[in-house]
Amino acid sequence: MSLDNLSESDQSLLAAMAEFQKWETGYSTQQSTRPQTLGYGLADSPAGQCAWIVEKFKAWTDCGGHPENILTRDEILDNVTVYWFGNTAASSARLYWMSYGNIDLGAVEVPTGCSIFAKEVIKLPRRWVESRFTDLRYWNELDIGGHFAALEQPELFVNELRTFFRLVR
Repeated sequence: MSLDNLSESDQSLLAAMAEFQKWETGYSTQQSTRPQTLGYGLADSPAGQCAWIVEKFKAWTDCGGHPENILTRDEILDNVTVYWFGNTAASSARLYWMSYGNIDLGAVEVPTGCSIFAKEVIKLPRRWVESRFTDLRYWNELDIGGHFAALEQPELFVNELRTFFRLVR
């Protein structure tokens, strides 16, 4: 992936990615190196589990700084409850530990669609995506939505899926 001839938009995407890397990746470092420690802590404290999840909703949703601007309190608590009663903090963190050392960056040849929601945490230049996903059939940049787009904007998310899958029927 070349850094040559980057457009202003591409430069902006990379600057945002660097900012995310600097301030928002502590969670992934913790989960990819010591998932059990974090898991035990979250499994022992419903307040800790809630704080962990709500902090991600605050930072990664298109909420203007407050998760309840986009999600209801019940939706937030439902999400926390699934982790709490399922006791899945450790297993969800372990996914990072299991996958971080084995990332395959080879070409992906299956039909691919990308819906780029406005507040997604990492957005790549389209030409970089096209260099890896060699059968990119759908690309759409949306004005709203964040990392949890299916929860934040369910109708829009479903519409994006339908639009892509109509292309590959």
